[in-house]
Amino acid sequence: MSTSVDHLQERTQDASDLLTDIVPSAITLATMLRHRKMAAWLREEFDGYTDKDKAPPYRRDLPGHIVAKSPQYGWIPAPVDERQTAEYGHLDLPEGIKSLEQVCLNCKKGNGHRALLDKDDMAHVQKQINLKAELAINLSREVYCRLLRTIRSAIYLWTESLADAGMTGEHNHYSPEERKTVEHLDTPEAFWRQAIEQVDELPVPDVRELGFLERMFGRAG
Repeated sequence: MSTSVDHLQERTQDASDLLTDIVPSAITLATMLRHRKMAAWLREEFDGYTDKDKAPPYRRDLPGHIVAKSPQYGWIPAPVDERQTAEYGHLDLPEGIKSLEQVCLNCKKGNGHRALLDKDDMAHVQKQINLKAELAINLSREVYCRLLRTIRSAIYLWTESLADAGMTGEHNHYSPEERKTVEHLDTPEAFWRQAIEQVDELPVPDVRELGFLERMFGRAG
C-alpha cells in the first residue's frame, strides 16, 4: 500500500475507496512524518471516542427527528413540537468510522438510522406527549455521510498542504530535514475546522450506496 502524499490525496477523491481503508494509510504517513497530533486524531476517528464530550463538534448534537414505534405502522413521526425536537432530537456520534460508514453504505438515499432515546429523556418526552410508545431519534443518511465527508476532507486538505510544501513522490521514509519543513502542518484541528467550512466545495465524494448484491454478498474486492 502506497504511503505517498500524492496517492493518499487521490484516494480521498475516489468514491470507491472507503474512508475505513484510507485512514490506516493516513496514520502511516503521519507516523512517518512524525505528525503525532495528526496520527492521534486519525486513530481516535478510526477507533471512536471513548469520551463523547471530547469528540469534535462535527460529531456532536447532530440534528434528527423523534419517531415513535406504533404496533400497527412501525416507526412513525412522534407528535412532538419544535421545542421538544430542539431539546431532544439530536444525537452525538462517537463511534469509529467503520460503523458510521456501514450505516451510509447500507442505507438508501432518503433513509436514515434510528437510535433509541436515552432512558430518562424518553420518560420525559413520553410524559409530555402522553404516549407510552418507544421513542427514538432518526438521523438521516446525509447526516452520517456529511460527518464522514468532513473527516475525508480534512485528510484531503492535509495532503494538499503537504504537497504544496514539496512532499510529493514515493517515500519509504522522510529525512529529518524533510520532516522539519512540514512540522508546522501537524495541526489536525486546523484542518478539520477548515473542512467543516469547505466540505461542500472540496472535490471529496459522498459515501456511495451499496447495490443489492453487495449488501447480500458483501463488498467486492
